[in-house]
Amino acid sequence: MSTHTGADVLRYTAFSADPDGGNPAGVVLDASGLDDAAMQAIAAELGYSESAFLTAADGHGGHTVRYFSPKAEVPFCGHATVATALALAERDGPGDLVFSTLAGQVPVTVTREAGELRATLTSVEPHIAEITPGDLAEALAALDWRETELDPSFPPRIAFAGARHLVLAAATRERLADLSYDFARLEALMHRLDLTTLQLVWRESGTVFHVRDPFPVGGVVEDPATGAAAAAFGAYARETGLVPDEATLTLHQGADMGRPGTLTVSLTAGDARVAVSGTGTRIG
Repeated sequence: MSTHTGADVLRYTAFSADPDGGNPAGVVLDASGLDDAAMQAIAAELGYSESAFLTAADGHGGHTVRYFSPKAEVPFCGHATVATALALAERDGPGDLVFSTLAGQVPVTVTREAGELRATLTSVEPHIAEITPGDLAEALAALDWRETELDPSFPPRIAFAGARHLVLAAATRERLADLSYDFARLEALMHRLDLTTLQLVWRESGTVFHVRDPFPVGGVVEDPATGAAAAAFGAYARETGLVPDEATLTLHQGADMGRPGTLTVSLTAGDARVAVSGTGTRIG
């Protein structure tokens, strides 16, 4: 635990039980005394892709949560939501929570399975949007990917489940593994299209995917495990008919960065929302 401007800052990783895996996040369980500038400063100092700040609690499992990347506030962050829920569960015990975010209400349930805490968040209502040929061409140029290297069974789309992500599928695992992109060029396109990350995907099997998430708008090259993008991808995969209406998907992320993590995406027939679950642990 460290102190910055009087705030206790916890460090957790999400989507891995190993402190060296998954996606690290800063968590401030009482940020009521912090203004926007102080929260932004803490997020920048930590340097994690996002940090979460609880600014209010209602005493009944409801919390107002804000998320900051090193560069800017973001409307929703899945891995920092999981990290925060696990921190609350370690303090107060497992159970049901509701996070009020800029993207809307996000229910989170924490359970203990075989001695391990696991958090499941339920996204806001998702939706999918087209991307113009010109914007797709610019994204591919910034990535230095050729259109022939895309998997033709995955239509490029912008998917939203609390934040906007461009979904692009690589035809091979090798293409996904080789990520070297033009940071400034991709950042400019993402700002113009209001994208939080790119969700780059390779399909291993019917329900198993490997994913990577460039995140230049957050000030980092790549996000190691992206819960918001996982939720958006679940909605995308169902809406485009790549998976059934009811399915459990496994997303492997972070291996190419040396921080492997696993995200479980659950789709329920008759419910448009997407559930994302994972483990996590305290760092240090």
